[in-house]
Amino acid sequence: MKAFPNPSPILFIDHAPAIGGAEQSLLLILQHLDSTQWQPHLACPDGRLAQTAQSLNVPVHIVPLPRLRRSRQFSRDWHVGSSAISKLARRIDAKILHANTVRAAIYTAPAAKTTRRPFLWHMRDFWLSESRPNRLMADTWGKRFLCLSAAQVIVNSQATACHLPCSGKITVLPNAIDMARFDPHMDGRTLRQQFNIPLNIPVVGMVGRLRPWKGQHRFIQMAAQVSQQMPETRFLIVGGSPFGVADGYAAELRELVNKAGLDTRLTFTGHLDDVRPALAAIDVFVHPGDPEPFGLVNIEAMAMSKPVIAFAHGALPEIVVDGETGLLVPPDNVAGLATAVLNLLRNPEKARKMGENGRNRVKTHFNISHYMQKLDAIYRTLL
Repeated sequence: MKAFPNPSPILFIDHAPAIGGAEQSLLLILQHLDSTQWQPHLACPDGRLAQTAQSLNVPVHIVPLPRLRRSRQFSRDWHVGSSAISKLARRIDAKILHANTVRAAIYTAPAAKTTRRPFLWHMRDFWLSESRPNRLMADTWGKRFLCLSAAQVIVNSQATACHLPCSGKITVLPNAIDMARFDPHMDGRTLRQQFNIPLNIPVVGMVGRLRPWKGQHRFIQMAAQVSQQMPETRFLIVGGSPFGVADGYAAELRELVNKAGLDTRLTFTGHLDDVRPALAAIDVFVHPGDPEPFGLVNIEAMAMSKPVIAFAHGALPEIVVDGETGLLVPPDNVAGLATAVLNLLRNPEKARKMGENGRNRVKTHFNISHYMQKLDAIYRTLL
């Protein structure tokens, strides 16, 4: 492998002050970059992401990147943010601008053109907004603009790639995790005791921000059906609102729990900085959300040797091998989720084997060492 005489600076750009799935993936990249070849810098707003990156000894540059959609001063915000990225790129002599999110890409595209530096767009979503937009034309034109601006586009799944109009520039690079952090023998008793869950009963869980598209309402509906046949089962919903969204969804979920009579059987843990103890405490992992561009928590659950039950849509069929590492059911079929959960709860040896297969699949397909080799090759191509 050809070595560069000095580490080449790469400027990563992310709009989030908090840490979501995209930011977890970014932090892993920052940790595992070959320091003899690359010098990472991060441009982002002040907040948790910036603080965590600083703890990794990554130079952090505070650049506010306010929301642009429906902004009354769109042009001004866009110009100010892009100019700040341009000045920073020149100052650190960045060789590549790597935008980690959609909003970051919108700010980075003109900065890359101004500074004549290659722009790498890391697309981790189906849409330019959080969910399917009402005006698809705006989404289409925005994607065309970013595709034309980018030298390369990385997507996290084939499902994401299908939503972009630039197949010739796309590299599919599924998200990865550091397997060393996930011990399938981790003791889950501490978390069970924390939330008064008996040690000798089955637990079914899910992890995700409290947002409608994550599907907590479907999980509760599924839990009600499972409880009718296995009333001893307990259920765990892990997640909060780290980005501060207050839309009443959490209150709706608690009301749904009350109506289903699950008050003593279903536990909300709130946001957990570390989901591994929760994954260790459950027996079956369920992913009941809308179509996902990836869904990092699924491979985290698999790395903890947990069988995954999910809808067969989005990127989930690229992650879960039906009948081998878990069970896939028809989209939006809550009764199918309940049947699959009961299947595994009644067949613990089958569930154990699926969990073991899942961990082996993560080692082979979603390991950070393989991921970084491919990312390194992309960077070299851009230079």
